[in-house]
Amino acid sequence: MRMRGVWIGVTAALLTACSSTPTSTPGRDSAPGHVPIDPWAVPEPVPKIEPRSRYGNPANYEVFGKRYRVLESAKGYRERGLASWYGTKFHGRRTSSGEPYDMFAITAAHKTLPLPTYVQVRNLENGRSLIVRVNDRGPFHPGRIIDLSYTAAVRLGVYQKGSAKVEVVALTEVPPAPAVPAEQQGPPPAEDELDALINNLRTAPGGPLPERLPFLQIAAFRNMNACVETKDALIRQNLLAISIREQGAVCQVLQGPFASDQDAQTQAQALRALGHSPVISYP
Repeated sequence: MRMRGVWIGVTAALLTACSSTPTSTPGRDSAPGHVPIDPWAVPEPVPKIEPRSRYGNPANYEVFGKRYRVLESAKGYRERGLASWYGTKFHGRRTSSGEPYDMFAITAAHKTLPLPTYVQVRNLENGRSLIVRVNDRGPFHPGRIIDLSYTAAVRLGVYQKGSAKVEVVALTEVPPAPAVPAEQQGPPPAEDELDALINNLRTAPGGPLPERLPFLQIAAFRNMNACVETKDALIRQNLLAISIREQGAVCQVLQGPFASDQDAQTQAQALRALGHSPVISYP
């Protein structure tokens, strides 16, 4: 882990004082006290063509007296070096691309790849491999080539050691999406989806959970089509654990569940940074 929080604008790099949630040691990064989403249940990102983000892609920028040049294209990029990870200190804070950092998503920071870029990260020490979406800048420590989110670090076996030797390969050839048979189309029943998310959290390793688990209600409508469209839009924003709950004549678009109200409030800060107005709900 390391000092981060570099939000790169059109012409300059600004160092921000990122400190979103309390850590065990002031000024240092740490893992979450409670993990609201099982890292192994988070879907692996599917590479897709995305436009360059408005922020984080200047021709070059300077950090700690060193100048970096952003690549015009990720095509052909392959590199080996050390991977590290970052967690609670920056959760909910703005990344270099302008998106809020979500340590429970599968993302990463890189010094020179265009934002966003999808990469395949392979841990050379244990053979694990994972597709990761790069949406931030860093790490700015010698020898380190990529900084992983908490969830990505857990999945790759980097979290336990703090760092590991990896190979990073940019994925620039996006395969077409497979056709879905007509009988499999359409969203799963809302209650089944909600129950599955709750069960995933309750069966994940960790301490005891409260009887009623908090969710964040992001939107509510009297029209199911509006709920489905909103859910799809949130997923396109790379938000995780989004579900729909029918409550009488109203349907709710929810994120969660979370292990505690504190975890829900922390995520609510990140959602507000995206322009949403979440409220805690107990389905």
